[in-house]
Amino acid sequence: MHEAFQDLQRFRVNVEEHVATVTMQAPPVNAQDRLFREEIVRVFDTLNDLPEVRAIVLTGDGRAFSAGADLRERPNLAEVPGAYPRHNRLVRASFDAVLECGKPVIAAVNGAAIGAGCVLALCCDILIVSENAFLAMTEVDVGLAGGVRHVLRFFGQSDARLMIYTAKRITGPELLRMNAASACVAPEALLPEALGIARQIAAKSPLAVQAAKRSFGLTEEMPLRDGYRYEQTQTVALSRTEDTREAQRAFAEKRRPTFNGR
Repeated sequence: MHEAFQDLQRFRVNVEEHVATVTMQAPPVNAQDRLFREEIVRVFDTLNDLPEVRAIVLTGDGRAFSAGADLRERPNLAEVPGAYPRHNRLVRASFDAVLECGKPVIAAVNGAAIGAGCVLALCCDILIVSENAFLAMTEVDVGLAGGVRHVLRFFGQSDARLMIYTAKRITGPELLRMNAASACVAPEALLPEALGIARQIAAKSPLAVQAAKRSFGLTEEMPLRDGYRYEQTQTVALSRTEDTREAQRAFAEKRRPTFNGR
């Protein structure tokens, strides 16, 4: 185990076959407090830099994926000068660590993903949900706001507004129907499904996969012409790498490629 993971209190990290499984373990519902946020930044920043990791699965221990922010930390924030800016900066960092991680992240949503838990799932690249999972943005129920921009990345305009304005729970089967999730499976099949996808990703050229993820992040709000031109620069850069040459040789020779990340 990498030394960065040895003293974690809110997470468990396991790495096998180039896939890291990150499990939230903050009972009873994996609520996000300051320590949770500090640790998730450390975990994903470390995984970003570990060459042996090519894909990541994020899931929750117990009955919830994450029930959101630990509101017990909030009562006096508005009364202490500087407290909210510090709090908000760490919240953003906790989401950005997942969103900006150079390796694809698959959310294996095993149960409730509420508020900040919903946003955390939506920071991942691919959503796989259990039949008994649900996503909900409940900020309006507690007099707060947030998460709109993240919700709009996965949901259409009408569904996003319905979700935010009503705090409606969107169940696993509904998420699949709405094209917000890539698969909805029985609870016992959730982790095997997510790990199977992660292993497929890990078998590809890591440099090409990371370039593809950069393209998703950078071109999301670019005009089509500019976005495609950027992607073409990535193709040119990749064509000069050992991994791309190996991928093309393996394709021609009808064998499995061996990648070294160079």
